[in-house]
Amino acid sequence: MNSHTVRRLLVRGMLAGLAAGALALLVAYVLGEPQVDAAIAYEDAHAAGHDHGAGEEPLVSRGLQATGGLATGILVYGVAFGGLVALAHCFALGRIGRFTPRATALLLSLGGLVAVYVVPFLKYPANPPAVGADDSVGRRTTLYLLMLVLSLLLAVGAVILGRLLAPRLGTWHATVAAGAGWVLAVGLALAFLPSVEEMPADFPATVVWEFRLAALAVQATLWTAFGLLFGELAERVLAPDRRAAAPAPVGSG
Repeated sequence: MNSHTVRRLLVRGMLAGLAAGALALLVAYVLGEPQVDAAIAYEDAHAAGHDHGAGEEPLVSRGLQATGGLATGILVYGVAFGGLVALAHCFALGRIGRFTPRATALLLSLGGLVAVYVVPFLKYPANPPAVGADDSVGRRTTLYLLMLVLSLLLAVGAVILGRLLAPRLGTWHATVAAGAGWVLAVGLALAFLPSVEEMPADFPATVVWEFRLAALAVQATLWTAFGLLFGELAERVLAPDRRAAAPAPVGSG
């Protein structure tokens, strides 16, 4: 794949990431922000009860955080995310199987959703802001990044294993064997990595549950929408309509 094609896919990936980010923004605003408000209300109630921070005004108002701040964060992330996944698509195309650009984009997005977000989420799920204990933030972040790196490495390893086994077992059986190995390895990582208990005992369980579902919905929307949108754009770049290149009928013109 030449550099000109890579640049075209990179630009389209960033545009698809922006569009997917806009959809994720809508999900985050509708599903996530009410749970953030509930978490902030809990924190304010406890701060008032202990006379901590009384009368302090935040540097950025809650209204701006929930609108402009949220939009800026998700849209910028979507553009950067789209560029990175587009470059990964350039590398993966033809190396993970004989898939079309559209199918490769969707498989890469769904696989990325599982490896990058769902697996670490199973061990260290998202918590509402300003709720976790301050002394556990650094440890939890380190463990989360470790789980993320392990998940990515195991996913890459599963793909390599599947390709190595395919000539001997066939594509189907090689895929099943590699997938089973990946599930086993991920299960061991989830079992042996330490957990972090940082939620207050009296924090409303419903808020935590709905916040985590909202966080998962945002990521699922971002990755899935990107895979569908970028797949269409990549297909047009890499597999244009063959009829456009077909020779003209004899006698035309």
